[in-house]
Amino acid sequence: MPWIQHIETLVPESSYSQEYACEVMQTWTQNKKAKRYINQVYAGSNIDKRHSVVKDFGKGGSDSLSLYRTNESSEEPSTGERNEIYTKESRILIREIAQQAVKNCPGISAGDITHLITVSCTGFYNPGPDLEVVDALDLPPSVQRFHLGFMGCYAAFPALKMASQFCQADPSANVLIICIELCSLHLRLKDDLDTILANSVFADGAAAVLVNNHEPAPGQRALDLKSFACELTLEGAQDMAWDIGDYGFNLVLSKYIARIIGAEIEETVSKILADCDLKLEDIDTWAVHPGGRAILDKIESSLEIRPDQIQASRNVMAEFGNMSSPTILFILSEILRNPSTKNGDRLCAMAFGPGLTIETAIIDAVVS
Repeated sequence: MPWIQHIETLVPESSYSQEYACEVMQTWTQNKKAKRYINQVYAGSNIDKRHSVVKDFGKGGSDSLSLYRTNESSEEPSTGERNEIYTKESRILIREIAQQAVKNCPGISAGDITHLITVSCTGFYNPGPDLEVVDALDLPPSVQRFHLGFMGCYAAFPALKMASQFCQADPSANVLIICIELCSLHLRLKDDLDTILANSVFADGAAAVLVNNHEPAPGQRALDLKSFACELTLEGAQDMAWDIGDYGFNLVLSKYIARIIGAEIEETVSKILADCDLKLEDIDTWAVHPGGRAILDKIESSLEIRPDQIQASRNVMAEFGNMSSPTILFILSEILRNPSTKNGDRLCAMAFGPGLTIETAIIDAVVS
């Protein structure tokens, strides 16, 4: 199987503590019960801070999502207004991360890239983000371009699977994947439980990976992509979903998601590992998408994982929140950079999304 040669991560400059975000969200409602619940959810999130392209969050300025308004009404920003900011800000971030990824990846230049996969579910424009990357890196018009949209938190896995298949079909392939999500643009001024939960975890970020068939050079840290699997549990089909409304995305993020995942995960993971002739005890490190603290807690207890084996997921959640599709790449980057990660350590990576979809990958650390 191919290798991930490099992972690059990027977040907007603006960040806000979870304590401050909680205070702002409480000012958006007059419902005393909702205020108490907001305080409870934010305090128990295990998130310290989150990044956003909104530079004046909650301060009432022209760039503030607390109003984001052109008048004194309490009307939320429209989907078009939100998408306009997505278009502007994502173009800046995706160009920067594309340039940094190539600059910092040993042995690969922009001219070597044969395939480009972009991933996003938080906004739309066309010509799209793929052409921004082509321009930023001066890639040839013949580069093969693909975009994966509206999949959600698990979308990095289909992108990695595509990259692996491209590399298997073409030994000379060099695949650049970029996941970029600006989730904070879809904050909603609503008091229902799903909205409060979503507002408390989502954030902005981008991650890029370079994948090819070249064995990592001496001294380089890389990830060997061994196998992929996907499972679908229809029990949670209505508990994690979203559609496009007039005022941003209408998100369903049920509090029952953690329970459903906790009940299903042991059987699902055991089946996936059996296909690879592996057992739970063969996994050294777990890279689990932090959809929320409760999800990490349920997986840790259901699979009897030691706290240190899932610590990278908790670290990323605390520092960045849930950035949707880039998040799992942040976690893999943290694991790869960790001095305690040894050559040959076996990782099981997983993420969840609408469906309820459970995507997984078995990955070996290469540390020479």
